[in-house]
Order: sequence, then C-alpha cells, then structure tokens
Amino acid sequence: MRALMTTWLAALLLFCTPLAQAELTIDITRGNEQATPIAVVPFASDDASLPVDLAQVVADDLKRSGYFEPLEREAMFEQPASSDEVRFGDWQALDTRYMVVGRVSREGENVRVRYELMDVSGESRMLGETVTASPDQLRAAAHRISDQVFEAITDIRGAFSTRIAYVTSEGVGDDMSFKLFVADADGHNSQQALTSDEPIMSPAWSPDGRKLAYVSFEGERPAIYVQEVSSGRRVKLTSFEGLNSAPSWSPDGRKLAMALSRDGQPEIYTIDIGSRDLQRITHSPSIETEPSWSPDGRSLIYTSDRSGGPQIYRKALGGGEPERLTYTGSYNARARFAPDGEAIFLIHKGSNGYQVARQDLDNGRLVEISDARQAESPSVAPNGTMVIFATQQGSRGVLGAVSADGRASFRLPAAQGDVREPAWSPFLN
Repeated sequence: MRALMTTWLAALLLFCTPLAQAELTIDITRGNEQATPIAVVPFASDDASLPVDLAQVVADDLKRSGYFEPLEREAMFEQPASSDEVRFGDWQALDTRYMVVGRVSREGENVRVRYELMDVSGESRMLGETVTASPDQLRAAAHRISDQVFEAITDIRGAFSTRIAYVTSEGVGDDMSFKLFVADADGHNSQQALTSDEPIMSPAWSPDGRKLAYVSFEGERPAIYVQEVSSGRRVKLTSFEGLNSAPSWSPDGRKLAMALSRDGQPEIYTIDIGSRDLQRITHSPSIETEPSWSPDGRSLIYTSDRSGGPQIYRKALGGGEPERLTYTGSYNARARFAPDGEAIFLIHKGSNGYQVARQDLDNGRLVEISDARQAESPSVAPNGTMVIFATQQGSRGVLGAVSADGRASFRLPAAQGDVREPAWSPFLN
C-alpha cells in the first residue's frame, strides 16, 4: 500500500519489544517558567500509618498540570494545619500566591480530610471542604482535592480524577503477550483489562467512561471490541475482511466511527452500537483512516492521503464535500478535537521529527507543542489542558504528556519495556 498504510503497519512493529511494567511513574521533563507559585503544606495527622501522603499527591498533581509550581517542603519554615494558623506576611515573603493546608484524622474505619485553600496575596480563604474516604481510596480523595483547588484558582475543571488506558507488551517472537491497562491519570492504581497473544491497539473511552472500544488481533483478522471496564464483559462489534481499525465514540455514546477496508481501500464508517446499522461516510480511492468526532457530533475529522500525503480533513455528517484542514508540512495525522471544538491536536512531521501539534481552526495556525522523539497517538484531557501521547525515551517506548500551550511536559515511563496507545478518559464524576 501507499505511505499511510505503511505507517499503520509499521506501528504494529513497535510492540515487538520487552515488557512494560503496569505501574507508571512521573518524570517532569519541562516546567512552566510562568507557573503560579503555590504552597501545599503537609497535612497534619496523628496517624502515622496512613498509606498515602495526601498533600504530596496534591502538590504532584498541581505541578504536573503546568499551571503551578509548588513550594519545596524544605522551604516551609512552618506547617499550619488551618487558615487561622496562617501568618500571611511570612508566606508572602516566600513569593507564595496560594496555599493549601489541611488536617487528616481517623473516623471509624474511614479517614476524614479537612482542607482549605487560601489566597496569600489577598489574605483570604477561597475554599474549605471536608472529604471522607476509606484508606484504600485516599489517592482518589487527594485527586478530588486537586480538582477543587485547580478549578477554584483557574476556573477550569480539574482532570486529576480521570483515568488513562494504555497497552503494554512482553516477550519476543512467538512468545509475545499484549495487555490493556487502565490507571489513574498519574499512572498509579493500574488494573489489567485484557491480555492477549496478539496485538491490542487504539483503545477509546466511551463518553460515560464505562466502556472501552479497541482493536484486537486475537482472531484470524483484526476486530473491534467494546468492553465494560468494571466487569470485563465485552462484545465483538466488527470483524470484516481486511482492516477494522481506529474506533472513536460519538459524543452521545450511541455510535462508533472507524476505518474499514471491507469495500477495498480503507474508508470511514459509522456503526450504531445498538442496531449494528453500518453507514459509509467517505467515498474515495485514497486511504481514509483515524476518524474522530467533533464535540457537537455533527462532523468527523480523519486522516486522508488524497492530496499525496497524510493530511487532516473534516466531513459533515449531513452531507457535502470533505474540507481539508491542514496545509502546514507534508505529514499531519491522528487528529483529535480540543473539548471546546476550537482547535485540533495532531501528529505533525516537521524539522524536529514527528511532534504533537495544535492547530487553531479559526485561523489555521499550527504550532508544535512537544519536544519528544517520534510522538504518536495523541489523546486530549477532558478539560483540554494536557495532551498525552506515545513516544520514546532512549530505546524504550513511554508515554509523554504536554500542556496545551507547550510550556510544560512530563513522561510516564514504566520500570522497563514499552508502553503505547494511550487514551485519556472523560470526566468520571
């Protein structure tokens, strides 16, 4: 086949590498020099047996967002546990704009967390809340606190309580094993959703966060499955001859868009999940693949090589001719909408190789935002502030993430081996 199909097939070869351990870690690779200084003071507690340092999780969340630069604990000359203990002048001297304080206590079998957010420069209390959680849900409680703090300061909904899906592989040759994992957005609490002797690709979350669609090669041909995350129950949705790839959920969760080659060259189709009604969207002698729905559900963007190389096109589902969106460079692929529909994130080949780029739809301006090696498979956080993608660190595949403005980035490597095919969940609460 032509270049685009060659690229798709080459992606399968990236799996032929050693194991990626399920649990991911965070390595900050580029901080935002304009990040807002914040102090997340260690929460006071009389119970040293708590398994999670909640304040540290909150600080790590806020730093990873690229919006905040938490004060190092060594620089904190005091550790107040409530707003009435805060001496604002002392913290202003440390150039701290905001601060979070709190207290943790046992409440029967559960843990009670009382936290407060202060505007240091304004010497005022912005937020106060009590969160109760079981000991095994303390990380989830910390992510909720991070969400509330982030939104109170930025007016943007926090996405720290979301999850990511990703694929790992282990073994070599005929002994390869592929696994689909689901984890917290920071890489912790990973859970295995599927294991197979054949490749697993393109996981995609349903809009309610309860299901994953993905491509599995476990049969005689690639097939698209839909699986419940909580129970593991799944159904095979398509298994046509040829290519069955790149599932993408409609915003209402009733349909999937996908690329099928059942009629020859890969084309874009949609399928109604309930009725299994199949509709062909594109009609072209070119390769059409990697569809993604617009936030309003009225159109699809996808990759096509009809212009001689991979570029992004948009097709209204109500009819009409496809519209080419990308003109910068000779390679633009795997586009995903920003949640507000005003921009797309994609893989762009420029002078620095394959990078994550953002293109504003009103003016067509395209800007590279990553500095990774061979970026692929971008997936956008549900609040639009970050993009997660697959890349390489040395000879290993890892997950990377970059802020939407490109100012901050981090990696999520596993202990060993490769990690691929990330997908960021929607909001889960």
